Amino acid sequence: MIKSILQKPDVLGATASVLCIIHCLATPLIFIAHTCAVGGCKSAPNWWGGLDYVFLVISFFAIKQSIKNSSKSNIKFALGLNWVVLFLLILNETFSWFYLPETVTHVVALLLALLHLYNLRYCQCKNESCCSS
Repeated sequence: MIKSILQKPDVLGATASVLCIIHCLATPLIFIAHTCAVGGCKSAPNWWGGLDYVFLVISFFAIKQSIKNSSKSNIKFALGLNWVVLFLLILNETFSWFYLPETVTHVVALLLALLHLYNLRYCQCKNESCCSS
């Protein structure tokens, strides 16, 4: 399994990004259901908020490997930059530094998934020499 992840990190990265989006979209629904079931307002369980960071760690390693395997420097830069932006957005959600609509995080996560898919389709090295730089 690890070998397949190293060979196709863009699949892992795109999957992690899509799961992150689903996680973000499901959050309000779960809180509504939880509030109705318990009858009071409670904050999110720690494990639920921690999933953001699990997705970030998975996507970090997927991007690291994708950058090694990509043949286009602009895609390498875009993957890295989008991960940093997503990381900062997740930190902002955790610490509430300033208000941003949650759709900004969704758009960045979706863009990251699309970049992984584009990289998988159009930017893979055909031999070792193209990725050595």
